[in-house]
This record gives sequence, C-alpha cells and structure tokens, in this order.
Amino acid sequence: MTSNAPIEINNLRMTYGNFVAVDNLDLSVKKNSFTGLLGPNGAGKSTTLKTLTGLQKPTSGTALLNGIDVAKNPRYALEDVGVVIETPEFYLYLTPRETFKYVGELLEMKHEAIVSETEEILEKVKMTEWADKKLGSFSKGMRQRIALGQALLNDPSIILLDEPTSGLDPRGMAEIREILKALRNTNHDLTILMSSHILHEVSDLCDRIAMVNHGKLIIHDDMSRITANNNSVMITAKSFLPVDEDTTSAINRMPGVLGTKKCDEGIEIMYTNDKESQSQLMASICSLNAGIYSFTENEKDLESVYLDLIKESR
Repeated sequence: MTSNAPIEINNLRMTYGNFVAVDNLDLSVKKNSFTGLLGPNGAGKSTTLKTLTGLQKPTSGTALLNGIDVAKNPRYALEDVGVVIETPEFYLYLTPRETFKYVGELLEMKHEAIVSETEEILEKVKMTEWADKKLGSFSKGMRQRIALGQALLNDPSIILLDEPTSGLDPRGMAEIREILKALRNTNHDLTILMSSHILHEVSDLCDRIAMVNHGKLIIHDDMSRITANNNSVMITAKSFLPVDEDTTSAINRMPGVLGTKKCDEGIEIMYTNDKESQSQLMASICSLNAGIYSFTENEKDLESVYLDLIKESR
C-alpha cells in the first residue's frame, strides 16, 4: 500500500452473518485520480463506500481517508471529504441556497465562505436559476445535482460517489456526467472514487479502475493499461476483394498469428503483440495480392475486459 494515498483500504472485511460482502479487500487510490469502483450488483461496491464514509464499521481491517482511520476517528477522517451515497435525502421545504447554508453551518464554515461557495457551486451544477425554488418541486436529477453540489461545498480533496446516476433518466444521467467531467478537467487537486456497474459511464469518466467481484479486488490499474491486451492485438485488414480460403489459410500459417475471422470489410487477425514483427506480417499479407489496402489495430474495450475478468473470478 502507498502510505500517502488519500484513500487506503487494508484487508477490509465485512460480513453479515454467514454472508461475506467484502472479502479482505486491499485498495490504495492514487492521489488526484478519478477511480471507478466497478463491478456487478452485489460485488461489494456500496458496502465498501459505506465503510469509507463511516456509515458501517468493518468486521475487520481498516479504511483510511488522508491517513485517518474512519472507524476510529470519523469526524476528522471525513472533514475534507464530500459524499453522495445512494439516494440523497433533503428537507424539501428548503431551497438549494438555504440547503447549502444549513450544510455549511454544520461544517462550521464561515458565513462569507458559505455565500461565495454557494454561488460558485450553483453555477458548477447548473442550478443557479433554481437557487431559490423549493427542493420539493425538483426532479430526481435536479436533486442529484444539488446533492453533488452539497458534497463540493467545503472544497474537499476527496469525493466519494455511490452510483451517482442510478435511477435517473437519460437526460439526468448526461447532466451528472457532464458535471463530473468538468470537475475532472478543472480541479486537478481532487481525488474521486465512484462506484458504478455502468461500463460506458466508467469508461467515459475515469482514468483508473478498481474492479471487484464477490467482495474481492480483481484488478486495479490505469484505464489505458486495463483495456490494452498485452499478449495480443486484433488487426483488421481491409480488402476490396472477397477474402478466399487460400488467403485465410496463408495468413493463419504466418508466424505470430493466433487466428483469423472474416468480416464484412476483409479479415480480422489476432496476432501476438510484437511491434517489431507486425510490419513484417503486414508486408507478408500484402504480398498475397488479396486486395488488402489498409490495416487497423483495434483496441480492446472495457466491456470485453470486464466480462473476461468477471467470468474468471466466479
């Protein structure tokens, strides 16, 4: 584990009777990263975040925020942390401006800071025109934006999000993602840990992924390294002629080729990832005079990696 990691989980275990929700989980979240805690329903994501926020005490192990044990000292561990866990609840007779004032006072912020931060946050979450409307008239997506604004109010260094777009309609989901993208791109001193089971959401927002299943960590790395297949690449060779069996057989016999599959545009070739010899392979394919006019290396997407790893961890 990295000792100066803003979020650090050591040998965390959470059980409910005989059911193990989190199974000796170790996770060190890199400073200033946007990390997606990814996994299927029931993988232990929400339980992990509830432990980090002090809503649940672990059966064993530790959860640290900025080096402070959440279970032992929740007040100080969470004073520099913004949180949106599950469905946020509000006093619906209050307005966003009144809600932020109330929360700011609970956080012991100075009056001037509350006022200035409120205006800035309302603009960030695109709720300025609704600042003095009662929350009871808001849609779920609008309330979620206020919840996110509330989490940002005291300018925390860590944000914890538990499936922030859950239950929202497509427009609401897009609005929350847009706000999170802006946070990622403009606040480079912020560390975000977000749980989700929505693959394209994680792929769109996060630069790092921690994948869990059955309460265990499967993989934790940069998005680019996780989606890269270090053992092989898929190359699409486009042809203006039909690819016949002789061409397919000839390519299959070439060194480094693991397999081929015909496609509408030509042929897909699974090849061992040796960059130095790929040019030789392409030259050999061109020498077949099969009408090949272009090569494209296809990156492995997050969905295929996710499905492979979840399948392996069952």
